[in-house]
Amino acid sequence: MVEFTHPQFSTLLSRLNEKPRRIIYVFGPRQVGKTTLVKQTLHNQALPFKFVSTDEPYSIENTLNPDFDPTQENRDLYLLDSNIRDGRWLVREWEKARTLFNKSEKGFILAIDEIQKIPNWSEIVKGLWDADRRKNQQFHVILLGSAPLLMQKGLNESLAGRFETIQLMHWSFSEMLEAFEFDLDQFIYFGGYPEAAYLVSDQDRWREYITEAIIEPNIEKDILKLQRVAKPALLKKLFHLGTDYSGQILSYNKMLGQLDDAGNTTTLARYLELLSMAGLITGLETYSLKPYRIRSSSPKLNVFNTALISASSDYSFSQAKSDRSYWGHLVESAVGAHLLNTRKYNTKLYYWREKYHEVDFVLKVGPDLIAIEVKSGARKPNLDGLFKFKERFQPTKSFIVGEGGIPFSEFFMTPADELLEIE
Repeated sequence: MVEFTHPQFSTLLSRLNEKPRRIIYVFGPRQVGKTTLVKQTLHNQALPFKFVSTDEPYSIENTLNPDFDPTQENRDLYLLDSNIRDGRWLVREWEKARTLFNKSEKGFILAIDEIQKIPNWSEIVKGLWDADRRKNQQFHVILLGSAPLLMQKGLNESLAGRFETIQLMHWSFSEMLEAFEFDLDQFIYFGGYPEAAYLVSDQDRWREYITEAIIEPNIEKDILKLQRVAKPALLKKLFHLGTDYSGQILSYNKMLGQLDDAGNTTTLARYLELLSMAGLITGLETYSLKPYRIRSSSPKLNVFNTALISASSDYSFSQAKSDRSYWGHLVESAVGAHLLNTRKYNTKLYYWREKYHEVDFVLKVGPDLIAIEVKSGARKPNLDGLFKFKERFQPTKSFIVGEGGIPFSEFFMTPADELLEIE
């Protein structure tokens, strides 16, 4: 691996060089390098800092019970609950940061990882943060979390106006190329998980890592343990259906038929939203000038990272490339994932379909529309949908990605919002 610095390194570093006015919230899906980014930045700036994580086991000295007696009888009970954290732990760590800040002439940084595991964390942070503002005891606070729905709820309800965000998404082709020397085919199949890149030479280990370190924790820890899910089995089936049908339009009624479960379309829509917030799979809406048509449209399923497809399939890397149809679907999902992961916050992604006409992706960048058709060679080219869309909506730009259009190598090196600049 070559020396690599994440693009958000400079963003976080510049925030830490400013006066601490707001809490810094670093967020994104699991295993995209949030903790690595924060630690890397902390070790490359001048202020003293304290990094703590709710995932780290307690030492005997740091146990919640100040009267804890470290005898062998108590030690066994203690170890069973060694990963439990509550508000007292958070307050104590904050107090330690206050002490270190008071000893520092330059300032201080407190970084807390996986904070969403502490009950009522946002209310506690609000009280501590506001108390420090009143006393002019101002040091930087960085929060990290891997459960976006729960984190966003706490931030918006308790910490409104007190935080700013730095988002990390699944790694792009350019990042995987620079950091791990991935070629384009490797990126399309193995996706953009940095830690998994070390395992691609052993596909069984790679597949096990994606399943056990990413898919299962995302579903079990970030969704099922932190959200009200009445039908956990249905949500898990929906995830696997999403990897099978990524790149395809599928109505909720058809999903119910495939899932063979007594759920309903409202439940499926909510579960798909949870999977989307976890950075796994989303359902794109159809583009329309009429809001009711957008809301009532059948979703086009798309993974955020093609590793989720490959790890759940029976195809090896070489087998996937040899199957023209399968590889074509993987390529289209990779195009969708690239657009999802590299777009800016206010850039919207849709697809478009009307009767027999269809456009693979529609990107709305402010007032500008970009219509994108993917041609991987897996299916016979049909540009009628693109022509129809241009005639009806007059997009700022429309183009083909792949055969007869922009080469995949160029497209995957271009962030979504910069596609307007492509000639």
